[in-house]
Amino acid sequence: MQELITDLGDRLRKLRPVPGDTFHTDVEALSGPFTQLRRIARQARADEPGGESVTSEPVTNSSAAPSTDDVFAALSEQYGRELRVHCYRLLGSYDEAVDLTQETFLRAWRARDALSGVADPRAWLYKISTWLCLDFLREHDRRPTTYTPVPGVDSGVGPPPVRVTWLQPFPDDQLPDRTAPAHEPDAAAVASETLELAFLTAVQRLPARQRAAVILRDVAGWSAQETADLLGSGTASANSAVQRGRAALRQALPGGREDWSVREPSAGETALVRRYMDAVAQCEIEAMVELVREDVVLTMPPNPFWFTGREALFTFLRPNLDPASPKFAGHWRTVPVRANGLTAVAGYLQRPGTSVYRAQIIDVLRIEAGEDRIAEITTFEPHLFPAFGLPMTL
Repeated sequence: MQELITDLGDRLRKLRPVPGDTFHTDVEALSGPFTQLRRIARQARADEPGGESVTSEPVTNSSAAPSTDDVFAALSEQYGRELRVHCYRLLGSYDEAVDLTQETFLRAWRARDALSGVADPRAWLYKISTWLCLDFLREHDRRPTTYTPVPGVDSGVGPPPVRVTWLQPFPDDQLPDRTAPAHEPDAAAVASETLELAFLTAVQRLPARQRAAVILRDVAGWSAQETADLLGSGTASANSAVQRGRAALRQALPGGREDWSVREPSAGETALVRRYMDAVAQCEIEAMVELVREDVVLTMPPNPFWFTGREALFTFLRPNLDPASPKFAGHWRTVPVRANGLTAVAGYLQRPGTSVYRAQIIDVLRIEAGEDRIAEITTFEPHLFPAFGLPMTL
């Protein structure tokens, strides 16, 4: 935590109000670390004597009826991961999903006396978390935009990608273990384990209630009536929201995507990622060039940089990767991880003149089935390394 506070302090001291574009970019880049610090502070307050917490100690406090405590602890264990993924799909942010999942169980704990009269505890928790997310989305009226040119940077000749500044990766090892529910045939394009970044980007473009209706119906597996009950609306209204959301998603999703389920990487994909990691570690720039598609797309949420095409991408990266360049950033070590059902690489950078490799980026890689090159790279900032079980330094 002290390292995070020190880093934030350094970055705040370097902020300058001009030029405006740079100031805006630098402030946006602070959102992730501030969210993490807020979560740490909330937990610290909850851990203080008399503080509110949903951890095991207050849940098993002897002042409450043992049977209620036992049931509530079981609910937390059974549905915690599932609700975190649900909030993540609605919000697109891992930090915010963690916060609102904690808030869900805090609200439920406060209302635990009513638990004995709840016929379906899972639906009860889903309703709490869904409405917390809808309230959050009403308070933060944010919408995806399109990347715009960065002065002095050639981003390539392809169309600018959709920009979701709050998008964050989700660790695969935090996915729930429960079997996914069955779905109607016309919902096949939105499979129950959908976590790919392309889907999340598309679903963030839907209005909040429409987004919630589609996710509850097609992803979480609720029936039409259950979805309406969770949203506090009539069945006809909920069905209409689902149909409009499905139609909008078909327009927004990349063509040819019919299977969105999480899959294990093939042997060829694993070998490709290993070659990519070796090339990065050895500063073999030409090998890296050969491992990405000619029309590769790279984005860096929340930062404004984006590239369409490997020529533009490596024109930008080459000076930072070449040890002979005065702009050489340093040497890399990489660790393979899994995020959003995709292969990802966590990168540590040892800057010139230093001896420590520090957490720098998480690259989520999209590799089309049967292909031998990387199609898309989404680069995230490093503050979520602990969520992936990774240290901040090597």
